[in-house]
Amino acid sequence: MTRTVLVARLDNAGDVLLQGPMVRAVAHGADRVVFLAGPAGAAAAELLPGVDEIWTWACPWILGNPPAVDAADVATLTGRVRALAPDEAVLSTSFHQSPLPLALVLRLAGVPRISAISVDYPGSLLDVRHRVDDDLPEPERALSLARAAGFELPDGDGGRLAVRRPLPPVAHEPGYIVLHPGASVPARAWPVERCAEAVQALSDAGHRVLVTGGPGEKALTATVAGTRGVDLGGGTSLAEMAALLEGAAAVVVGNTGPAHLAAAVGTPVVSLFSPVVPAARWAPYGVPTVLLGDQSAPCRDTRARECPVPGHPCLTSVTAQDVVAAVDELTATVQQPAGPRHPAAAREAATNLQGRT
Repeated sequence: MTRTVLVARLDNAGDVLLQGPMVRAVAHGADRVVFLAGPAGAAAAELLPGVDEIWTWACPWILGNPPAVDAADVATLTGRVRALAPDEAVLSTSFHQSPLPLALVLRLAGVPRISAISVDYPGSLLDVRHRVDDDLPEPERALSLARAAGFELPDGDGGRLAVRRPLPPVAHEPGYIVLHPGASVPARAWPVERCAEAVQALSDAGHRVLVTGGPGEKALTATVAGTRGVDLGGGTSLAEMAALLEGAAAVVVGNTGPAHLAAAVGTPVVSLFSPVVPAARWAPYGVPTVLLGDQSAPCRDTRARECPVPGHPCLTSVTAQDVVAAVDELTATVQQPAGPRHPAAAREAATNLQGRT
């Protein structure tokens, strides 16, 4: 009998990438894994090893710009789950999200066993109500849920982030620096003028700089790249972005999806990290990282989407020369072998460098 497990994570691409170890643990104990993602996370779910099928649903209680609650839409999801008839479901959420509304929908669809992390009393909605320290890194938090539900990683899987392979070919000689100026949340973005200054400073220091961005960020990447960087804004799919990041000597990026994608392909990260959420939970996981930004700024732990402090001091305090120094530190510490990078040395270097400010 085929054992089907429905795994859900309904927010952004970076959040979905951080579920990789959890998904592989579930896949090790299941015959089929169906991943329920939000519109912004579906492409990331396609990159996760262990996922057999992806469903996309715009969730009205998770998304930052939520749709209105639509009874017909919820009924459609309920019917689809009932037809799938999964043996169980594992619902992953961030620390500030509740799994209980989705658990109710799945219970109405007849799912017999549901596991989730829940601070709130779940009544009969959950079979496994997992509790966890909120300061765990997100991949470890999610993996602890899988274990509570009875799923373990296969032998030899160290719990790193990962992507499906092979990745698409890249038209750039490896060893460049990628600078990704955009962020899904404005409060987490380094100012545009600083990004442009960093491209120039990195170029002056002898680095080739590729500037990346999504389809809606072409004006941003053109401004940041200027005449010294290579503008790739809007020119890559998520899989192509993964391949591009894998060829980089280091990635300069805020707390947004490409930071976690860089970690998933083993590339060191200069993390321009606004403390609106805790770095302990959301910093790039398992790769050498230099954390830049004032982690004690007044915006700390506010979860703000727009910076609540005039002048955005947590990130405007970071200079282009700070970024050059961080890139030089990372590239001097971690030697970049050809091909996919998942050496034990990278994990040791991550322990030595992660959390630098």
